[in-house]
Amino acid sequence: MLVCCRLLAVGLDWLSTAPRCAVPAARVMPAFQFLPFSALLGTVGFLCVTFVSFWTQHWRGGFAWDRSAKVFNWHPVFMVTGLVVLYGAAVLVYRVPRSWTGPKLPWKLLHAALTLAVFVLVVLGLVAVFRYHGKSIANMYSLHSWLGLAAVLLFSCQWLMGFAAFLLPWSPAWLRLLYKPIHVFFGSTILALSMAASISGINEKLFFSLANETIPYERLPPEAWFANSLGMLILVFGLLVLWALATPAWKRPESELLEARQDKWSCCSGLQGD
Repeated sequence: MLVCCRLLAVGLDWLSTAPRCAVPAARVMPAFQFLPFSALLGTVGFLCVTFVSFWTQHWRGGFAWDRSAKVFNWHPVFMVTGLVVLYGAAVLVYRVPRSWTGPKLPWKLLHAALTLAVFVLVVLGLVAVFRYHGKSIANMYSLHSWLGLAAVLLFSCQWLMGFAAFLLPWSPAWLRLLYKPIHVFFGSTILALSMAASISGINEKLFFSLANETIPYERLPPEAWFANSLGMLILVFGLLVLWALATPAWKRPESELLEARQDKWSCCSGLQGD
């Protein structure tokens, strides 16, 4: 067991020192390349929030916090702002070039704070829709509601696990190494589910709201044009975020194996004791 432990320590030494020698030039993204992308993404995100707010204010009657139809209008605003736009910004925190140097803890705290704000907006959005439905409208029967519930549940688990693995000071490095790929995968998955839930929710709302109107949905009244455009903006925003996450050159140029070195000798000591 001691021999295996020593071999593991040598292997970690070799793996962790190799990436430190040089960062491939192809993986370095200069700050000037990030600025146009962040400006584009911020513009699309701002348009998403503006469109959903204007839609619910202009065509759906505005906002209130009672059991009228106006309380429902908070639901799309909170969900699009939280689970799409703000969440998309949160998952790109580590793509900011300034986060590539210096201590990582401030960026971890920023990521956690943004996702906590998302959680607050999600809770408010759920309260709004269930408050509106009350006992007269059935809950959780549509595909939109299933997609939304999946996104919310995965997001809640993701936040709790991320906090435990990456922010708690006593969290071991091996846990961060093990959980990081899972955390990254479900980060993209949650965004995709949020996009699908938002777009299907817009479509569902239009079907219900325009069913008895003078100009039906299939004839594309102005509200349908506007809400469909909102759905396309959400799609563009989400695809831009997913593209940034999937681009290898835009990833933080570091190896988490460097962190694992901190725990290897304690691991060896434990094995020696066994």
